[in-house]
Amino acid sequence: MRLSFLEPLYKQPGPFASVYLDTSRDIDDPDAAVELRWRHLRDALMSEGADQDSITTVARMVGCDTDVPGTHGQAVFTAHGRLALMDELPAPPARDTARFGTLPDTMPLIVQHAPGIPYLAVHVHYGGRHSTDAGGTVRIDAEAGIWPLTKVMSGYRLHEEVPVADWLHAAEVIGRELEGHVRRIDGESVVVAGDVWARGILVNRLPAFLQGQVTTVEGAGESQPGRALLEHRLESLFGGRMAAHDRALLDAFLAQQARDGASAEGLSAAVSALQRGRVKALFLNNHPESTLRLWVGPEPGQLSLSEQELRSYGVEDVREERADAALTRALVGTRAELVVVPEQQLRLREGVGVLLRYADPT
Repeated sequence: MRLSFLEPLYKQPGPFASVYLDTSRDIDDPDAAVELRWRHLRDALMSEGADQDSITTVARMVGCDTDVPGTHGQAVFTAHGRLALMDELPAPPARDTARFGTLPDTMPLIVQHAPGIPYLAVHVHYGGRHSTDAGGTVRIDAEAGIWPLTKVMSGYRLHEEVPVADWLHAAEVIGRELEGHVRRIDGESVVVAGDVWARGILVNRLPAFLQGQVTTVEGAGESQPGRALLEHRLESLFGGRMAAHDRALLDAFLAQQARDGASAEGLSAAVSALQRGRVKALFLNNHPESTLRLWVGPEPGQLSLSEQELRSYGVEDVREERADAALTRALVGTRAELVVVPEQQLRLREGVGVLLRYADPT
């Protein structure tokens, strides 16, 4: 996963207020529920020493996502009383949290961006006689997006209505248009639902480039306005799956590991490689309960297991921070990638592994 979406956050100095809360709209009086949750988080920020300007800014942004229906959450980051970053969460956070510290608490946001699968969803609506001499129309809804972000941030939408008599020709034209959108997002999956006859004509006329990516699904139902097209079918299809790009990075890591090449495991090895800007990708088993800490300086590559080591490099402004927050800042600063690896697929030593840009000559 590329972390470029976090770059604006790290362009400003801390300390940061980092807030995650459930802002779902599927309950009675959601505004009152959000306000109550925020009250608890505000008290937590105050107890951690957050400045009043930052608290006021968070309060202004909390719950402003009223146009997003259904279950979801919100992440808000402020620094020195200014909004640093705000993002919608495809699912409510496991628990509402508020932290104030030198570095932003970004790992919960990153995890909600995973697996980051680029896809195209297509729903073919038709309920008439299965013949091109029938009356009526075939209706096409399509959406190109990144899963699971499309749940709360709509991707490109296409809507077409075609007379049944023109469907054979129109399906080919629409197929070429869909191909353009898939190429634009480097899509890896095309999910098609709807009437078996009408969707079959479309699938058979899709360009060859898309043919190998097609999955047809049944029982898609109508999508809720403002939510991802075919959301529930995509949930079951993509659950537990890694994006192809991340899977390729993990395969490269395992291949290097098998021949003692450009890879390493463990927190110490990861920190050493990040200090020298040698990390191509970092692999992480997500452990939100982890108490691991690292020492950091003002720059992304200034991180260490001990205060003494960092000071020995001439770094004077040294602070202790959560390990995941320090690792993430270093990854963004060195333009390395992060791959969240389900523990059932690969258990990493101390939950961390790195694929290096080049092997250590020693």
